[in-house]
Amino acid sequence: MSELILTRRDLLKATAGAAVAALAPDILAQEKPKRAKVVLVRHKEVLDAQGKINENVLMQMLDEAVTTLLGVKNPVDAWKRLVQPTDLVGIKSNAWNPLPTPKEVEQAIRKRLMDAGVAEGNIRIDDRGARQTLANCTALINVRPVRTHWWSGIGGCIKNYIIFSENPSTYHPDACSSLASVWDLPAVKGKTRLNILLALTPLFHGRGPHHWDPRYVWQYKGLFVSLDPVAVDAMGLKLIQAKRLQHFGEDVALETPPKHIREAEVKYGLGVSDPSRIDLVKRGWKEDILI
Repeated sequence: MSELILTRRDLLKATAGAAVAALAPDILAQEKPKRAKVVLVRHKEVLDAQGKINENVLMQMLDEAVTTLLGVKNPVDAWKRLVQPTDLVGIKSNAWNPLPTPKEVEQAIRKRLMDAGVAEGNIRIDDRGARQTLANCTALINVRPVRTHWWSGIGGCIKNYIIFSENPSTYHPDACSSLASVWDLPAVKGKTRLNILLALTPLFHGRGPHHWDPRYVWQYKGLFVSLDPVAVDAMGLKLIQAKRLQHFGEDVALETPPKHIREAEVKYGLGVSDPSRIDLVKRGWKEDILI
């Protein structure tokens, strides 16, 4: 057997290797924080004075939002990156009566899914029955209006999946701080292809479990889109807070702190909640944009 001889170079290499190994956890902990992209599109003509939706303008807005988000010029090509013809696609809507997801929005999404090759029979739209009707979908499009909410501070894309739970009320304690855990349910996990947070006519203030007051609704005429449900909700929250400041003339806190948005990142790793790490791309009408 040959004798093992350690040279000075070998010793230095070994020492360096040990140092790197010792530092590895610290290096990993200092990785560059994640960033997220959210696109905000607004159009002055999407709503008339009575709130009726111009379907052609709405489609233009949706197309611009999705193509900008994905960096693709053609909207159909963009949707082809989100879904496959073999997918069974669920559009998770929201049916809260005073401020539901408009049918025009649902149909615009349906059209683009079909343009991308998904058969009409493979597209389902539901909210309250989603646990039964959308559970076996292979892809989900998450769409709902942004509004203040008594239990969670705001209702957004994170909360829109609570209905997939057998018992939604179990998520209500502590200002719904555990909402992001819904996204680990088998019916949901890994299936969401796009989050659309509607800001056509947001509700920015109210009191009580089912609050609704038309005095606190305004025609913002916008929509946010993102691949990240946390980031899109963080931007929706920022808009609501900005409107409250504009309306009340001071920083009036929400009735319930929307802590579930930060918890979605910090505790559940669902997405990015810090606005400083969210790249907000703005397109279209800029008047009274607020954020």
